[in-house]
Parts: sequence; C-alpha cells; structure tokens
Amino acid sequence: MSKDENSKSDFHKEINREAPVVMPQAPGIEKSLLSMMVADPTNIIGLCHEGGINEDFFYIPAHRILWNLFDSRYDDNKSLDITSIDQALSDAGQLESVGGHAGLMDILTYATSTALFSSHFEILKEKYVRRSMILAANKIHETAHDEGREVTELLDSAEQDVMQIRNRTASSDKWDIKRAISEAVSNVERMMSKDGAILGLPTGYDELDLMTNGLKPGELFVIAARPSMGKTSFLLNVVEHLVLDVKKPVLVFSCEMPSVQLVERLLFAKSGVSKKEVRSKQGKLTKDQMNRLKEAINAYKESRLIIDDTAAISISELRAKARRIRKENPDLCAIGIDYLQLMRSHTKQAQNSREREIAEISGGLKGLAKELKLPIIVLAQLNRGPENRTGKNKGLPMMSDLRESGAIEQDADMVGLLYRSAYYAEDDEERKGAGTDATLVLAKNRNGPTGDVKLSFEAELMRFNPRTTHDEA
Repeated sequence: MSKDENSKSDFHKEINREAPVVMPQAPGIEKSLLSMMVADPTNIIGLCHEGGINEDFFYIPAHRILWNLFDSRYDDNKSLDITSIDQALSDAGQLESVGGHAGLMDILTYATSTALFSSHFEILKEKYVRRSMILAANKIHETAHDEGREVTELLDSAEQDVMQIRNRTASSDKWDIKRAISEAVSNVERMMSKDGAILGLPTGYDELDLMTNGLKPGELFVIAARPSMGKTSFLLNVVEHLVLDVKKPVLVFSCEMPSVQLVERLLFAKSGVSKKEVRSKQGKLTKDQMNRLKEAINAYKESRLIIDDTAAISISELRAKARRIRKENPDLCAIGIDYLQLMRSHTKQAQNSREREIAEISGGLKGLAKELKLPIIVLAQLNRGPENRTGKNKGLPMMSDLRESGAIEQDADMVGLLYRSAYYAEDDEERKGAGTDATLVLAKNRNGPTGDVKLSFEAELMRFNPRTTHDEA
C-alpha cells in the first residue's frame, strides 16, 4: 500500500471513529420544573402525575434524586420548603449528590414561572421519548444478533418496546364523574329498552346475546368442544353475522384449515346449498340454488372478512399481525381464532412445559383483546372427559375438560362448551331421538348469568340455528 493510500485509510478511520453519544436532554427545563414544584407543589406535582412523569423523564442524576424525594414527600403530605428538602437529603446521605447546599439552591431557585409548565413539560417529554427510542433501538440492535431467538419473537418484542413508549407518554383523558354517569345511564337505558338492545356486538343468537349482553371490547370468549362437535362452524356462523349483517370487518386466524375451505363453508352455510348437493348434481343445480349461491358469493365479495391461515402461528406473530390489521381497519370489530391449542409460543419457558406454553398463549390473547379494545373469540379443544362419562351425562362437557391448562378458564371472560347429544348415541333409535339438537353450555360468564343456549345443527350446511319450540317438539 502506498503512502498516500495509508494516509487516506488513516483519514477514514479518524472520521469514522465513534464520538461519545450525547443523549437528548434539557437540563434547564428539568431545573425549571423542579423549582416550580417547590413553588406550587399541589398543582405542579399533581399535573406531573397526570402527565405520567416518572424519574426516567429526568436525565440528570441529581434531578432524578430530587424528583423521587419531592414525589415521596408529596404523597406523605410533607412540606417542600428548601430547608426541609436540604435536611431530608442530608439525612439520606444524598446532599452531595445534588451538588451540596449551593447546588441545591441553584436548582430550587432557578428563575421561572409556573405559567410555563405546559410548554416546559412538553419539552421534557420530547427529550424522554427521544432517549427511550435510542435505548429501544440499541436493545433491538443487540437482540437481533441473538441467533437463539425466533425472528417473530424479536419483531414482537421490538414492536412492544416502541408501543410502550407511546403508551407511557400518550395523553389520557381525565376521568370525569359526570361523563361516567352519563355513559352508565345510557347503558342502563339501552338494557331497559323495549327493542332489547344489547351493549356489545350481536352474535346472531338472541338467547346467547341475552346472557352475555353481546360481545364487548376487551373480552376473551372461549368456545370449547371435542372434535367434530362443530366449533369451527359455530365460529363461522358468528363471523357471517358480523360481516354480512352488522357489516363490520372481522379478522379470522385459521390455524387448522386453509382459507379456501373456510370460504367454501361460509358460502354453503349462507346460500343453503350444501356441498353434497353440489357434488351429487355435478353442476346441475336448480336456478334457485344457483341464484342463492351467487348471492352468497357477491355478499362475501363486498364484505370485509380477513382470513389468515398461517399454520402453527405463534402468539407473537399473531399479535403483530392483529395490530397491523387493526391499524389498517380502525373499525375492526372482532377477531376469531381456530384454534388455541394449534398456536405456539417460542419463549424459553414455553419450550419446557406445554401447560406453560398454553398459559402464555391464553394470557397473550386476553392481553391483546384489552390492548386492541375488541372481543376475541377463540376455539379450544376439550380432553376426553365427555366420552368417559356415562348415563345422562355421557358427552356432557365441563370446564375441567379444557385441555392442558387451567389458565384458559382463568383468562376467559366467557366459556361456552358446545356439544351434540346425537354424536354420542349408541344406536339409531337413540340418534333419531336426539335429532339435530345441540347445546352451547355457557359455563362461565364473568359479567352475567350462565346457562344453556339451545341450538339445532344442520350438518350438511354446517350451520347452527336457534332451537325453536317446533324443533323441540
């Protein structure tokens, strides 16, 4: 290498050498706010709490010490005069950490006016957000090099870190008793109304809606059953009602069945033309059947149904997709998942215990429902308990039959156990007696009564209908 090339190389090394990182900060603003707290502690510290301020908002170590002291004395209703503060710092051995008597006086007598609180607070928050973003970016940079972690887990972690910054600094509305009472009265009036209006989304099953008051934001509704009971069909019947009748977008995660099969089921159920008829007539459907099928196709074409059929989706990937779709569709009204035990969690704790994995998934879904402020309907598999029962209770499901984790029962706001007695019939006569009867046992309802929702099941159309008096006869 020539002398010139050596010089050039050294030059590039010099200009690329990392300079010390100076974090975003506003020492003067921090001093200003601290001096305001001493001048008017009741109002200023109260406003700081409303704005979500904590010690991390202060970058200078001395200022963090003073904030914690002020906050503690404010909670204990103690004086914030300069003499008392000086003594408290001396007793705690922290006076020198804030610059001694002179340093403390400099901070607490900093020339400012409480009228400037709002503008100074916004600057303090801005610097905090910028620092938080830098720290989050550094964390993302470090974890991205960890080959032992799944990419989907890394993405979910990064997304959560950024969202936490937003949540910690987002302005929240002040709680207002008058507004709260107004909303409560409105809810009571709706419940008392003659048209039977419910507070949440209607499922299409009046008896169920009467018990649950509809599907409400933040709720986790678990529909559990043994295989072949029709739990996927029940979920799709509810989805049909929401996207076609309520006319809202719905997101469905299908871990078991390809999206095209789900759409076929929806079309057959809506049109009343069964798959068996389509196959047996080899395309020679009646004009009425063709029209009904076309109407169903057009209805779903215009709907805002969203299906994701990723197999064995992880809870972190599901959360990330749900957040993105919610952002793209602000009026998304519900999420359906088929089904819980086919999902995965890739944390280290989950790898050692299936029960722990299911608990993480269940808790993650409940947290997602609260975060996105919409109901989540998740299907779940029951163990063999119903088959082991005898006599009148044969096939009857119980909450204790939920497979692999009691956390599902704990996290759920509502648990519906679906079964059809004909499935457990031992002979044709018993099967004929059971007919098309089906029951959704609402075994848990955190905010209302429990009980049986009587249904009838059209197997060829994979549709559950409310059971009428005629059906029972």
